Amino acid sequence: MRLLWKAVRPAVFWTHRRGSWQYDLMVALILTFIFLAPRAWFRDQPQPQQIAMVSSQPEQAVFLVDPGLIRDPAPEQLEPQLRKLLEQRAHRRIADLRAEPALDSEGQLKGYLVHAKF
Repeated sequence: MRLLWKAVRPAVFWTHRRGSWQYDLMVALILTFIFLAPRAWFRDQPQPQQIAMVSSQPEQAVFLVDPGLIRDPAPEQLEPQLRKLLEQRAHRRIADLRAEPALDSEGQLKGYLVHAKF
């Protein structure tokens, strides 16, 4: 056990001199990890606002709605819930509403893209 610690200790405390083969090996391992680690290992993407306005024109707007705000994602319940959320946010009555799921590159639901006409 002592022999193992003696071998691992310099790497743990980074005591190798700069320019030595051990130092270069540790740097190479770190860079390999940084550039070759799969993206799926890290789920640290910035979280959007719960309701974000993507674009706006005088009588219509496009919103991105977080799926966590929807209590019942059944197709017949989706539109009324989105309408209520957006009317509260915009403080205006919505005349027409069209929603479509916003999926990421892996096919997971990231939100709903809602086209609203006032």
